[in-house]
Amino acid sequence: MQNEHWDVIIIGGGVAGLSAALILARARRSVLVLDAHEPRNRFAPHMHGVLSRDGYSPLDLVADGYREVRAVDGVIENARVLRTRRIDGGFEVETDTGARATARRLIVATGTRDRLPDIPGLADAWGRGVVACPYCDGYEAAGRAIGVLAGSVAGLHKAHMLRSYSANITVFTALAGPIPETDRLVLEERGVRFEHCAVTHVVTDGDSVTGLGLADGTTTPIDVVFAEPAPVALDEPLRQLGAERTETPFGSWTAVDAFGRTSVEGVWAVGNSSSPAALVPIAAGSGATAALALNGEFVAVDVAAATARVDAARAGGSSDADRGLGDATAFSLSAERR
Repeated sequence: MQNEHWDVIIIGGGVAGLSAALILARARRSVLVLDAHEPRNRFAPHMHGVLSRDGYSPLDLVADGYREVRAVDGVIENARVLRTRRIDGGFEVETDTGARATARRLIVATGTRDRLPDIPGLADAWGRGVVACPYCDGYEAAGRAIGVLAGSVAGLHKAHMLRSYSANITVFTALAGPIPETDRLVLEERGVRFEHCAVTHVVTDGDSVTGLGLADGTTTPIDVVFAEPAPVALDEPLRQLGAERTETPFGSWTAVDAFGRTSVEGVWAVGNSSSPAALVPIAAGSGATAALALNGEFVAVDVAAATARVDAARAGGSSDADRGLGDATAFSLSAERR
């Protein structure tokens, strides 16, 4: 790990990082993935809305990705990156074991973590009876008693999204504060109920959520809770490098272009590191998109270097033999790099 200057180091081995690693390793780039092995969706037993993997374990998907990347000579190490800095020729990262590695380019795929409201029992059921995403878990909640634990007025939209799955929806508003009358009336028109009393705890029966306990001592029967966790960016590597940020509906986040490039030349951000709302397929796609663009940069560098050698050879001599020698030297150098 420490003796080779890699083409690319990828910090984070979730679906975004592994997708980028697979493309780059198959392009015969030297790739090192450093993964703390804590994907955001590790609490969920199943993924949904992932083509060909609907209902598949997210941890099994990561394990599949490990095997596929290693099969094409990508290197994956389980390590947490503590420090990242620019050096001549690229970047250096240091892990929690004190190991260091350098690379020409850097992809950050460290993602986010979800900060849940401090309600007893909520975290214990996270990823099962307490979820966040209607697209990920709405279908499985069809026809059931759904509770929407709104953390903001904007979060009321989740109740509208869930209305197509069930006619039995209760919005718990204490965390969101006062609800504008128009929002309330429109939701009520759609058959959604409101509960303004504060939620004090989650009621369970074994592994199943059965209700939400309220401050007035009553319990509202609920089969599944859709919460509104606050995404917290795990973006220390990007902050250390001084990547520019932008304001999003989820707070301040690393700014990237359409290909995942950050404001720091040679540094890319993918998955939830670039888009906190990215679902698994979107995260995987962002990793692939960045890898294609990044490898394109490598090819452009090689072509520019070869062009410069050809131009220099032409300028240095006028005979066909001189030009042939220059072309042969350029070919030899290119082959040596491969």
